[in-house]
Amino acid sequence: MMNSTMKNIAGLATAMLMLLCCTRCAHNPYAATNKKYRHQAKALSKTVKQQPSGLKGADGIQAPYWVGTTNFNLRKPNFVIIHHTAQNSCEQTLKTFTLERTQVSAHYVVCRNGMVHHMLNDYLRAWHGGLAKWGNLTDINSSSIGIELDNNGAEPFPDVQIQSLIILLDSLKHRYSIPVANFIGHGDIAPVRKNDPSRLFPWQQLAEKGFGLWYDDTTNISVPQYFNDLQALRIIGYDIRDTSAAVMAFKRHFIPQDTLPGFSENDRKILWSLQQKNQ
Repeated sequence: MMNSTMKNIAGLATAMLMLLCCTRCAHNPYAATNKKYRHQAKALSKTVKQQPSGLKGADGIQAPYWVGTTNFNLRKPNFVIIHHTAQNSCEQTLKTFTLERTQVSAHYVVCRNGMVHHMLNDYLRAWHGGLAKWGNLTDINSSSIGIELDNNGAEPFPDVQIQSLIILLDSLKHRYSIPVANFIGHGDIAPVRKNDPSRLFPWQQLAEKGFGLWYDDTTNISVPQYFNDLQALRIIGYDIRDTSAAVMAFKRHFIPQDTLPGFSENDRKILWSLQQKNQ
């Protein structure tokens, strides 16, 4: 009798749990796009599992059989690119990233209240960088994680949002061994097109936690006569084909209070200091 009662209770608990799960699913406004996500991920997994095709060499020579290596794993991200959404709410951004016609996405969205939405597996390629360049790297999306901060581009970033971002960055840095210098902004990699995450973003605060470069006290620095400003920008990573845009992107990141064109002597000290750190 006791066993029967216990079975009935267990069955009832299971049924209630299933009902709760279904209720939660029913209230998820993104249930339909989540289904599309799973479908696309399944299609990609089939591609990964396909046996490599044979390739004929000179004079039509071809290997008689396939030899698959046993030494491989997934590619991992090596950069983190930080954006602001330029939209007015987290919900607006989530909707934007779930509409196929927008052709834009990110791995993470961090809301103003600190909530973090992990929208895409870190090993998959998000569409967040666009036409961009950093050093010799031109396909930014293939080697980076994109993080969007819910911010319209003209407002300060709330402390709780930055704290959530720091927690996320710490996790990513240790999980993928991302170098300190490889935490950068969208405006850094696309200086002509983009200005995010805006002059109000606290890059120094992040750098003090180990995410991104920053400079030390430059009071006693003497910039050598041979120092080349543009070459230093290029060494750091900036695309200098549009020199004015590269200079302004650098200032937006490292000297946000300076909105004038060109470099002052104090600016050059900062540039010199950062070039030394990046060599």
